[in-house]
Amino acid sequence: MRDVIIIGGGPAGYTAGIYCARARLFPLVLEGDLAGGLLMQTTTVENFPGFPDGVDGPELMVGMRKQAERFGAKMVAEKATAVDFSARPFKVTFGGETEEARAVIVATGSTPRRLGVPSEEALYGHGVSSCAICDAFFYRGKRVAVVGGGDAALEEADLLSRFADKVIMLVRRDVFRASKAMQERVLNNEKIEIRWNTLVDDVLGADVGRVTGARLKDAKTGELSEIAVDGFFPIVGHDPNSEIFRGQLELDEAGYVRRVGETTATSVPGVFVAGDIADHRYRQAITAAGAGCQAGLDALHYLEENP
Repeated sequence: MRDVIIIGGGPAGYTAGIYCARARLFPLVLEGDLAGGLLMQTTTVENFPGFPDGVDGPELMVGMRKQAERFGAKMVAEKATAVDFSARPFKVTFGGETEEARAVIVATGSTPRRLGVPSEEALYGHGVSSCAICDAFFYRGKRVAVVGGGDAALEEADLLSRFADKVIMLVRRDVFRASKAMQERVLNNEKIEIRWNTLVDDVLGADVGRVTGARLKDAKTGELSEIAVDGFFPIVGHDPNSEIFRGQLELDEAGYVRRVGETTATSVPGVFVAGDIADHRYRQAITAAGAGCQAGLDALHYLEENP
């Protein structure tokens, strides 16, 4: 039986691994399908402290992984397929086997929703992005497209307009779903152009390895057209990776794991949560890493108090 199992291998999971390993808890870290998380699909990260010239997403995550391993964390490139938090020791199933732990840290993150058009995935990280605050700086003086009509999409468009020369919003209906205040801000922004009743048929540029434009489809007539853009931001929501915890942990109405009180504790004593699976507001590498630190410390204190 292990002291701690950490489910998830992004910034939150790796940071929790560093703290638990340094405390001699020898954690097992289940890295999931994409070891390192979404940053493995990102090029330059310029908003993570300590890297004045920026750092490649994969380089950052490999460094975090090595740091956790250095102190004794065991990495397993497997995805947890089932959990049993009904009694201690907790049980976590992965790769056809089940291990037990006195404490568990859940850090499986969330997944940005995709549009599902042909070239979207190939260009993710090469002009396609789901985070304007992460990547807006790269589009200074350029043209970008934002897909969506909710508050998040309008906020991203407004932020991008501070850098880009032109922001084209692609809205599939003829109305926004955002708050009135947010609508007024965007509609009064001279840099933002709204295209109503517009669907995305594909992202262009896969042949050259970077976004060069988008092919659009009129939602009413079906007519196709193309626009030239340097960046493409589908802001259509996130889905928390929480399905295996349904019925095991208390989730909110959107499926995010609920925290109890001011710590990273969940509805089950001894199970802690960190990162985007409990955060639908910030969703940044630095906030996820900070939550991983908190979860690692909370798990340590819990184990000391419950030997």
